[in-house]
Amino acid sequence: MRKTRVYVGTYTEPILFGSGEVFQGKGEGIYTFELDEATGALDLRHTTKSVPNPSYLAVDSRHRFLYAVNELKTFEGKKSGTISAFAVDPRSGSLQFLNKKLTHGTDPCHVAIDRNGKAVFVANFMSGSVCTLPIRTDGSLQEASTIIQHEGSSVDPKRQSGPHAHSTVLDPANRFAFVPDLGLDRVMSYRLDLELAKMTPNEIPWLEAKPGAGPRHLAFTPDGRYAYIINELNSTMVIAAYDAERGSFQPIQTLSTLPEGFAGTSTCADVQVSPSGDLLFGSNRGHDSIAIFGINRDTGRLTARGHQATGGRIPRSFGIDPSGTFLLVANQSSDSIVTFRIDRLHGSLVPTGLVADVPAPTCVTFAPEGQ
Repeated sequence: MRKTRVYVGTYTEPILFGSGEVFQGKGEGIYTFELDEATGALDLRHTTKSVPNPSYLAVDSRHRFLYAVNELKTFEGKKSGTISAFAVDPRSGSLQFLNKKLTHGTDPCHVAIDRNGKAVFVANFMSGSVCTLPIRTDGSLQEASTIIQHEGSSVDPKRQSGPHAHSTVLDPANRFAFVPDLGLDRVMSYRLDLELAKMTPNEIPWLEAKPGAGPRHLAFTPDGRYAYIINELNSTMVIAAYDAERGSFQPIQTLSTLPEGFAGTSTCADVQVSPSGDLLFGSNRGHDSIAIFGINRDTGRLTARGHQATGGRIPRSFGIDPSGTFLLVANQSSDSIVTFRIDRLHGSLVPTGLVADVPAPTCVTFAPEGQ
């Protein structure tokens, strides 16, 4: 049976969040696991240490290189975080450090790679900026070729007094990049020039969110016709039809990610579509659950399928293995990766009882061996 590697990012040192909370990171770096594709069990293979706050990871499409943001406010006296590049050993999955570059913004929290492996795209949360860095043939990074600083604010005086870029997502055609900005209540739109590894503002510059929503992440359906935008602050999921020619969205539905009557405090985090394209998942931090939705493939509209408790606290991130069999949740505040089996027939998550101990996990990334 082919094996699947799983890389887990962590917080390794204290960090001040935008909410005002100081989180005491206690991870040791980047953890490399092997996933048992029959049971969903995780077997720890390597720990790549001395990597500060590798809170978000991305592996290139050929699984040769891994890139990790270093979520920092300063580096060598500069107000900037960094991004680290690693070569992946094809046999063991271990990581060899290549180089590190400035992200030209504070608290980089997300990294994406275009499908041709020409550039990485980084969102700097605290400073509200984005940058692109060209990738050399050996996987190492060049200096940033694009740096864009967002400007503005929105209605929440605590969380939205300035821009907070939270992720960068490329469309399936590799033509546009979208940046949900929590502080602006906008999903910014950029055209790509991958030969130069540059982004420029699109003719339709953004999608406006509801005031106070706080867009965080988005995910496309496999066919690229629809996108799902998860809003951190008001715990909603926005369904939007995607115009691939113009790089624009048309919202068609909005649903809550929380159960009716919930009166506690909760914020959203991650959103992902199953490889089959018929299920959507979003994580609730506070309610500590995964919200489950069925996707109508013809219309993109969602049907709520309920919630699954994550078996831990503050599900910062989760990952779906490439076969669509397992969903792994990173419970940031209870130091655990919990495995669930995806039941496509009933549209549910089934607890496996399997838990891997990881201090302060923040990201789950898959890389099947042999590809």
